[in-house]
Amino acid sequence: MKSIAIVIVVTVIAFGFAALAGGNTVDVFGYPAFLVCAVFAMVLNWLAYIPSAAAQSDKFYDTTGAVTYASVTAFACWAAYTATGYLDTRSIVIAAMVVIWCIRLGSFLFIRIHSMGGTDSRFEKIKVNPARFLVAWTLQGLWVVLTASAALVAITSTERAPIDILFWVGGAVWLLGITIEAVADAQKSKFKSNPENKGDFIDVGLWRWSRHPNYFGEITLWTGILLMAVPVLSGGAWLVIISPLFVTLLLTKISGVNLQNKQAEERWGNDPEYRKYRENTPALIPMPPKS
Repeated sequence: MKSIAIVIVVTVIAFGFAALAGGNTVDVFGYPAFLVCAVFAMVLNWLAYIPSAAAQSDKFYDTTGAVTYASVTAFACWAAYTATGYLDTRSIVIAAMVVIWCIRLGSFLFIRIHSMGGTDSRFEKIKVNPARFLVAWTLQGLWVVLTASAALVAITSTERAPIDILFWVGGAVWLLGITIEAVADAQKSKFKSNPENKGDFIDVGLWRWSRHPNYFGEITLWTGILLMAVPVLSGGAWLVIISPLFVTLLLTKISGVNLQNKQAEERWGNDPEYRKYRENTPALIPMPPKS
């Protein structure tokens, strides 16, 4: 019963947020486009949940998340084009950025989950409980709605603005973020694929400057997209500033840094080299390690 209540609350939050933030987005099917995007995101995850719950499998959880981002972005573009007859440069570039991120992260997570045997330890206990498993899929829908909110609102906004300095600054910030994230993930994959590093923690490349450079990259790229969206925001649409803030909260306090720090402490907590690495290396923002 508790799990079902959580599903209802999360759904209300997703739809309520989308209704408030999407007031100045084009209409589609008689409703604000961003609200329809939110419904689309939630329904897509619920549909993917059905076969996954039946098989008690989380194999396609992360992949579904990436597909959801790409799908709602494509839908937003369709809605904007149908309503106005064109897509401006800002919308096209932002949509491309989201899709590029989806393809990169989605393929990376797909390869990783299969290399781990097709399962993730996060779901070990909950995938055998249909109601609790449904909570995970519903939360993923909310994750998409909140994280992609700035991009989706910018694409479907009834307001248009000329290309300005924020467009270029935001684009540069996004490029910096996705580059850091991609390089960090590649470095970690290469490190873990080397048999000589089995059981060791990574402290090379970007990981020498930050214990979680991939998370820093993720936060940075969504900040860039928000900056690009700013010129077309007004009224309730300003709620989409939650996008990078939510990503930061998620990755530093909920499922990212905290979870990985706990796992690292369990594995290397008594290792003097790890203690030294932890003390001298920033947790998130890349900076030269202390001597």
